[in-house]
Amino acid sequence: MTNSPDDEKVGAAVTLGLLAAWALHDAEELATVPGWWRRELPALRERFPAVPQAVWRRAGSVDGREFAVAVGAMAAAVAAASAAGRLTGGRSAAYQTALTAFGLHGLVHLAQAAAVRGYTPGSATSPLVVVPFTLWARHRLRRAGVLRATRPRDLAFGLGFAGAATVGAHAVARRLTGRGA
Repeated sequence: MTNSPDDEKVGAAVTLGLLAAWALHDAEELATVPGWWRRELPALRERFPAVPQAVWRRAGSVDGREFAVAVGAMAAAVAAASAAGRLTGGRSAAYQTALTAFGLHGLVHLAQAAAVRGYTPGSATSPLVVVPFTLWARHRLRRAGVLRATRPRDLAFGLGFAGAATVGAHAVARRLTGRGA
């Protein structure tokens, strides 16, 4: 006997699993970002001269403490989205948007690694954790009949959400570490 979509349940592995997968991924970033930026920033500036110097200055100004606080702020957002997903059986728009953003974030890491032709922070766990988890979770949501259709605008919104959440987390971190304006 096959299960109907109504028989499928979206469990904690799918919803709270987003937070767990994110934590594994961001552990890689916490361990590698500060040192990687210090080593690679001069070469990146030279290799990508079209990038405005203000971008390079801002990237180079993020210290390990600020980055760690930003990761903590992002953890709160991901935890809230995961909890919303759990409470709604995966139906939450916030959860599904965060899941989409997480998967797209992983693809951005892979694109960054391709652009620099080497390792970038986050590029190791993206193909091993981020992308597979996202695909698996979306599959489970689809089987349960709760996955919203994904249109091109949803992808753009997911990327925008990921970008805005990152900028917001860094703004919070700058403020909390006393580095904000």
